[in-house]
Amino acid sequence: MQPKKLIESWVQAFNEGDADKISSFYAKHAINHQVANEPVEGKSAIHAMFAAEFANADMVCITENIFQDGSWAMLEWKDPLGLRGCGFFQIENGLIVFQRGYWDKLSFLKAHDLPIQQ
Repeated sequence: MQPKKLIESWVQAFNEGDADKISSFYAKHAINHQVANEPVEGKSAIHAMFAAEFANADMVCITENIFQDGSWAMLEWKDPLGLRGCGFFQIENGLIVFQRGYWDKLSFLKAHDLPIQQ
């Protein structure tokens, strides 16, 4: 599957809020680094991260653009609350091996009425 198509499917799984389904897109030793947080390493840890996030907030990813460059896909997104961000995904053998995301954590916490961590 081409990186762009894989990320289109990833967005669909994200919007379903299904940690099992979304973690199936990751390689066993994948790294997910949302720059507002420490990197999460390994498929099982990524699954746990998504399970916790889906339990804490009703998140929706609205695709604005998906670009592909070789084995990389870049996702530009927004959500219904006005948040915006982007993600970079490195794909190998049809699985995400590395992901980096940029978004404003403080705005996210405020928008979802979550505690602001110090």
